[in-house]
This record gives sequence, C-alpha cells and structure tokens, in this order.
Amino acid sequence: MSVTLNALKREDHTKSATKQLRESGQVPAVVYGKDNGAKSISVDSMELLKTVRDEGKNAVISLQIQGESSLNVMLHDYQTDKIKDHVLHADFYVVNMSQELETTVPVRVVGEPENGVVQQPLYEVTVRATPNNFPNEITVDISNKSIGDIVTVAEIGESTTYEVTDDPETIVASVLAPTTNADMEGQEETDAEPEFTGEAQTDRNED
Repeated sequence: MSVTLNALKREDHTKSATKQLRESGQVPAVVYGKDNGAKSISVDSMELLKTVRDEGKNAVISLQIQGESSLNVMLHDYQTDKIKDHVLHADFYVVNMSQELETTVPVRVVGEPENGVVQQPLYEVTVRATPNNFPNEITVDISNKSIGDIVTVAEIGESTTYEVTDDPETIVASVLAPTTNADMEGQEETDAEPEFTGEAQTDRNED
C-alpha cells in the first residue's frame, strides 16, 4: 500500500524563486518516467522527511500533483544540506507496479557473536523486485557466529519476494579475533547495530 505525498507544479526555475520556495518549507523536485517525461514540482519538506523516515527510502509513494491524476513513484535520490539538515532537492521516478526494477537496500547486523569482534564491510546490497516488494532493510543475525565465521551475500539473498543481485561470495560481515585488550573491552559497543540514515545523496548543482 502506497503513502500519499502532495505536490505542486513548479514553473519558475530562477534562483530567487527556488530560494523563496525553500524558505517557505517546500523542496524543489523533479518527477520523471519512461512515458511521462520530466515534470518540475515541489513537495513539503517535512512531509517528505516523514515519509522517508516512516516508510523507508524504497517506499512506493502516491504522488498527488495538484490538478492532475496521482502517480505511483519511488524516491530516486535527494540532496541535503549537511549543516542545516535540510532537503535541497528530490528526484522521483514513476514506477510500473508489476514490473521488476533494481535499487539498493541497507544491510543491518543484529545480535552479538559468541566471541570476537564484528566487522561489516558491506552496508547495502542491490535488490531486484517489484516496487511493493522491496524490504526496508535486510538484517543479518550473527549471534551464533564466532571467530573466523563470515556471512556472505549468498546467505542473505534468499526470498520469495525479491532477489539480491550482488556477487553471492561478497562478504557482508565477519567475526575477527580482537587484536588488543581495548578491542575486547569495547566489543559490546563496537558490535552494536550500525547506524543507518537511509539517505541517498549525490553531488549536484542547485536548480
């Protein structure tokens, strides 16, 4: 089930208009699709952030553009101001609900190994699925693991609703022997669940 996000048409692309738009709490955005071309819109900044935080970055969104029929879209990318923690721009793309596509999904390690220190070299994987079947995240339980054990993509890629397309032999997490006493003392902290923001960011110029 998709979540609704309201949008307004955007026709003035001057820097002054874009600045005024952001100051009013709106985010300049673009929605595009294979048969739809590209449309300039704006969405409410707080509503967008709430949607991403509550539903995940791979949620299907029913984008309701004022005066037009709603579109099923997914958030392709968004740019943030790291200092002010504001969304500067967002890209949405129209999806076919019956057609598979690929996107990245975060991987989160849970549990504590029987011994050793957890190392996680891979924090996201590429997943192929229909839009409604993307998981918000994939969890890896290492509570039954010990020093020398590894978890590969092959062990997390089994699902009836989606397919992980990364190399099956890629290591997601491993349990290493601690190298110092400090490692042993800090194991509980370093083995805690890694923080994930779920924010995809790219470097781009402002409109």
